[in-house]
Formats: sequence, structure tokens, C-alpha cells
Amino acid sequence: MTQQTISTTSARRDTILVVDDNPDVCRLMRIVLSKKYDLLVANSATAALELTKRHQPKLILLDIMMPGEIDGLQLLDFIKTDSTLQDIIVGMVSARGQTADWLDARIRAANAYFVKPFSPLQVAAWVDSQLQ
Repeated sequence: MTQQTISTTSARRDTILVVDDNPDVCRLMRIVLSKKYDLLVANSATAALELTKRHQPKLILLDIMMPGEIDGLQLLDFIKTDSTLQDIIVGMVSARGQTADWLDARIRAANAYFVKPFSPLQVAAWVDSQLQ
């Protein structure tokens, strides 16, 4: 099931897609980011792909391990090889914390890699630095 939340403020704000099957992570990201950005939320990579194609968010915070037919790395590959989506900024947020994991994400063109548990303020600061 896909959840989506889009702000209805009159000022145009950048859109961020948060992709994680853990509702606590989605809620935490909503708390720290929704004051500055419009948020979309998906709990699977398949749902995230649909939202990405439809809304073309400026930035995606993407978990790797999720239920469904595709995982976060496969979604990252799709985004970075699609000419209409490749400029989307992608920050991976994963429980996989080995050096090989973040190297793999960087080779696949992820813009950042945060290991769970992560500092939501650190992620928010990175988002701000990318979208300012």
C-alpha cells in the first residue's frame, strides 16, 4: 500500500520521496522534513517507482531492504539509468552498514548513504545542503 502526503501550501516547495517499509522511519522523516518540504511516502520500491515516475521528486531517501519484487538498489539502478529521472538526488538509508554496502550504493550513483540507526538531524542537514 502506498501512502502519499503532499502539502497544499501556496508556495512551491521541493518534493521529497521517503521509501521505507518501517512506519517509524517514515514518521520520523515526516517530523524532521515536512516543515520545509512536500513529502511523498512509499513502503515498497514498487510503489516508490510509481510515485517517482508520476511526481519526479527532487530527492529520494531510499531504504535498501524492503518487501516486494524489487529492492532499493534495483530502484536506484532504474532511477540513475532513466534519462528522465537520473538527476534525482538519492540518499540511501539502510541497516546494511558494511563498507562494501555503501561502496556498492556509491558505484550505483547514490548521492549519500546513512546507516540505521541514523541521526534524523544529520539526514535533514544533508537534505537541506542538497536542496538549497
